[in-house]
Amino acid sequence: MTQHACDHDHSHDTTTINVDARLKAAEALCVASGERLTAPRLRTYELILGNNGPMKAYDVIDRFHPEGAAKPPTVYRALSFLEQMGLIHRIESLNAFVACATPANVDHHHTHTAAFLLCDCCGQSEEIATLSLADIEHQAQHLGFEVKHITVEAKGRCKTCR
Repeated sequence: MTQHACDHDHSHDTTTINVDARLKAAEALCVASGERLTAPRLRTYELILGNNGPMKAYDVIDRFHPEGAAKPPTVYRALSFLEQMGLIHRIESLNAFVACATPANVDHHHTHTAAFLLCDCCGQSEEIATLSLADIEHQAQHLGFEVKHITVEAKGRCKTCR
């Protein structure tokens, strides 16, 4: 998902994810939660973990099988499951998915407020810790609104692209 709105090099130093360890942790989380990490869910998570940046659903579909694309409902169900388990986040403005930087674990299944710094130039995303969003939740509660999740997205230019 590279936008390349400028003419400089976009080969950023990126943090490598230990995909095997993350897949094993996801499987343990699913077992502890009474869920199954089915083959399509596992493959979808593996593709997102291995991608260098946000990944659109159709990119997952296209890369799902070496011999051809997966059926869209299979991938969309897997993405929904992984998001519900707190293993991935959907970046709303990009309609794309990234692996959670602080994924849920067996002892602490969680979904949390995700905040992302999104580079308009190279398309990279960085998940960051958020300040308390209790005020939004308090106001929503006052209005009788139940907040399911909050995603904060800040757009600009990363250190390399500035």
